Amino acid sequence: MKASELAKALGGTLEGEDVELVACGGLEEARKGDLSFCKDPKHVKLVAETKASAVLLPPEWDKGAPCSVIRVADPNHACMAAAQMFAPPEPARPAGVHPSAVIDPSVKLGQGVYVGPFAVIEKGTEIGDGAVIDAQVFIGENCRVGAKTRIYPQVTLREGTVVGKDCIIHCGVRLGGDGYGFNTTFENGMPKIEKIPQLGIVEIGDGVEIGSNTTIDRARIGRTYIGPMTKIDNLVQIGHNVKVKGYSGLIAQSGVAGSTEIGMGCLIWAQAGISGHIKIADGVQVGPQAGVPQSLDGSVKYVIGAPAESMKDFGARVLLPKMLAKTRAEVKELKARLA
Repeated sequence: MKASELAKALGGTLEGEDVELVACGGLEEARKGDLSFCKDPKHVKLVAETKASAVLLPPEWDKGAPCSVIRVADPNHACMAAAQMFAPPEPARPAGVHPSAVIDPSVKLGQGVYVGPFAVIEKGTEIGDGAVIDAQVFIGENCRVGAKTRIYPQVTLREGTVVGKDCIIHCGVRLGGDGYGFNTTFENGMPKIEKIPQLGIVEIGDGVEIGSNTTIDRARIGRTYIGPMTKIDNLVQIGHNVKVKGYSGLIAQSGVAGSTEIGMGCLIWAQAGISGHIKIADGVQVGPQAGVPQSLDGSVKYVIGAPAESMKDFGARVLLPKMLAKTRAEVKELKARLA
């Protein structure tokens, strides 16, 4: 695609040669024929050294570039749109059921549904119009999958799971497994561990995307709920009876313990851990590797550290030893000068 054609499609302005572009790449790894992007002036050195044939830059960029420039309002969003133009189309899944799929006669399949090889769908389940159930997916009894939802290979939906419409569930996701429910007592000085039945369900709202190998436990009673448009990364663990209101993000390797409520528009960053039976207010962000032992009421919108605290408090605590060391050095120097 010519740079001029791409600029027109993105609503941008081309400066420089009308080069041929075939793919997108980061500033550091881009090669001839690649399109890259930058929106932050602190990366001016990366732009200056890039081997890309063209780079997407904001209108106010005045640091120059060694290649053609396409000026757009939001380079990040524009690069995402460009990448979709360059990418090959996703494999088509025409409506129909593969001969090797095992589907109970009571299952209700909507119009235009695709069911792939070796998929299993048990009795009482309903699949909405245009849904795609890829190879080796297991869907247990009495589940519901909404219209146009895409379920990739080797996903498991245990009995009673409800998935909304327009969802994307990536490979290896497990919905509706038992949560950590055990009661420990002692008999004659020895521990006795009794399993607590997990009798609830998992319900996923519309427009939710769940990354590979994420697990969401069924409720002990009632439901574990993931609200609409929530985006969940790979390798996330969500415990039983957790409630996520919606429009939130949970990043890789984060974990939420049972019966916690996460508000609307929250971000839980990578490897953060949230204790059970607490509430996270709307719009709060929990930073990477933070540990949250108690409820966050929204008075602080970003917390970090373990136990989690505001950036101001965290910074003061981390910087205090350095400040003391610097003060000690200054006192030592003053003493030497006085002597």
